[in-house]
Amino acid sequence: MTEREKMLSGALYNALDADLVAARARARDLVRAYNGLPETAQAERAETLRSLLGSVGARVEVVPPFQVDYGQYVTLGAGVFLNFNCVILDTCEVRIGAKTLVGPGVQFYAATHPTDPAVRRSGLELGAPITVGENVWIGGGALLLAGVTVGDDSVIGAGSVVTKSVPAGVLAAGNPCRVIRAL
Repeated sequence: MTEREKMLSGALYNALDADLVAARARARDLVRAYNGLPETAQAERAETLRSLLGSVGARVEVVPPFQVDYGQYVTLGAGVFLNFNCVILDTCEVRIGAKTLVGPGVQFYAATHPTDPAVRRSGLELGAPITVGENVWIGGGALLLAGVTVGDDSVIGAGSVVTKSVPAGVLAAGNPCRVIRAL
């Protein structure tokens, strides 16, 4: 398996692999270009976003500044809105469903590190995918950690730290994030 294949499968991988370093550099160049474009350059912004991300649905809006690790493992459904300062560490797939609204400063961390100190010292990393359903609202400053899923029609309260999956149709909030009530 290549280091990229290991990364995408959630296995331990070497992030300093030349292929992965080059892929991150490409993403940073595209992010820098995207974040530097004026709001009036809508066509160029849309094209840059399509070049950066794995899949971009119709009527997607990503307000700069915006940051990704690789970009190509991010899928944004139709009508997704990402507000200022969104960070997506896409060492594994990050899927955000149609009509989902993401507040300012929200961060998606598909990347993680081993908890075992000896393995962590080796420099190897790992990750797990993040999936957000359709018509979800994620409040400002929320963090979604590796391996979580948020079900359709749910709301994640501002400042929440989502460490475990959240079912569909609920309001969830807190640190750690927990279900408050059904919607």
